[in-house]
Amino acid sequence: MASLRSSTRRRRWAATLGVTALAVSGATVLAPGAQAQAQAAMAAVSFPTHCVPPPIAGIPPIDGTTTAEITVDNATPKVGDTVTVTYKVTSPAAGNPVDIALPADIMTPTGKATLGGAQTGSINVTGPKSNPPVAGKAPFPPFSMTGTFTVTAAGSITLSPGDYNIHTSYIMELDTPCTVTNPPAPVSLTIVAGPQTVPNDRAIQLGTASGNPGDAVTVTGSKFTPGATVTLAGRSGAAETADKTTVTADSNGSFSGQLTVSTLGTTGIVAYEGGAWDSSKGAGPAAYTVIDNTPIPANSQKIGASVAAGTLSMTQAGDSVQLTSVDYGQGGNATGDLNAVTVKDFRGGPAGWSLTGKVTDFTGPAGTIGAGRLSWTPSCTTKSGSPSTCVPGSGGAVGLAGATLASTPNGAATGGEFTAGAKLSLNVPAFTAPGDYSGVLTLTLS
Repeated sequence: MASLRSSTRRRRWAATLGVTALAVSGATVLAPGAQAQAQAAMAAVSFPTHCVPPPIAGIPPIDGTTTAEITVDNATPKVGDTVTVTYKVTSPAAGNPVDIALPADIMTPTGKATLGGAQTGSINVTGPKSNPPVAGKAPFPPFSMTGTFTVTAAGSITLSPGDYNIHTSYIMELDTPCTVTNPPAPVSLTIVAGPQTVPNDRAIQLGTASGNPGDAVTVTGSKFTPGATVTLAGRSGAAETADKTTVTADSNGSFSGQLTVSTLGTTGIVAYEGGAWDSSKGAGPAAYTVIDNTPIPANSQKIGASVAAGTLSMTQAGDSVQLTSVDYGQGGNATGDLNAVTVKDFRGGPAGWSLTGKVTDFTGPAGTIGAGRLSWTPSCTTKSGSPSTCVPGSGGAVGLAGATLASTPNGAATGGEFTAGAKLSLNVPAFTAPGDYSGVLTLTLS
């Protein structure tokens, strides 16, 4: 039986960011070495390998086949990001070169992974000194090695297994180097790197924080695009007012302009490049108050009120989901429902939100389940009266790279309450060894 449950509940909050995790476990799932990650084009590959036993073994080189796969911690990095690479050899071409049985924890693997496509080169990978006992002349057991590389180019980057060496430290220090016979080996993983994110350092300051209706306020800005036309606008809550003007940034990206503010409900002032507000090309809002100096009639009282902005948050109905069981020899889809996730957007600003999820590989006593075998069909409902309308993400694999569960767009007025969910399906190969497997599905709200 496959299940999705939490061994520990983890939730982090920050201003407009929430994260919740669900641990994944179950009974009949994917066999080791058979995973395929659709979003990251991940696959186990086999390739001819030439291994040279240590001279003391007195045996000739071994020409065999290595089966391996490569995974990463981030399949959609940006230029400048550091990516951790795991090179897992599930079936080494070589074995214990001597008749003496090797005890546990005396093997240290090292190797290289090969980059291709938009970025070329190699990655040094190293594994821990860890192994089960190996009988004399028996095949070496599977092992994993990890390393990192920094993304230097945007586009599709391929990763292929490369040469590796198995070092044993028992009685003597011995090495068994194995090289790819016809390099490069087949591509095991393709990731897609995006361009480097340009930080928005734009900033504005006001000459005064309040004024009477019709007063002009001085707005100064910095770090805008040199020569750009910048719109100065009043903001009443999440909506812009009719109070607008434009200025031109100088060669240093700075400006100083006067904005006449007449709208009594003005709560702030923004500045942005382009024809409409864009948080990546704008600054603000800077707080500003229009003082209502309308004379109060005789025998009257002026009553004021304010609305305080809240936060973006989420809660989930539970942290355990039980999927249906599948039978050994038949396999199929283990199905279930994601616990409902309630999103409350009480910020009162122009920004929408996005709720995404990603899942780790499923691990168990008989191997691993590829993260790409968990798929979902998202759904989302909007509570009546909410200014925004949520949109469910596209159905498909969740995977290591992640997918969108639900979102709302940016707009002049946003906010509300929403409930997101999904139909879950875990594809199980027919002859997967029975047992409990576990992984973690993490939801992130931003």
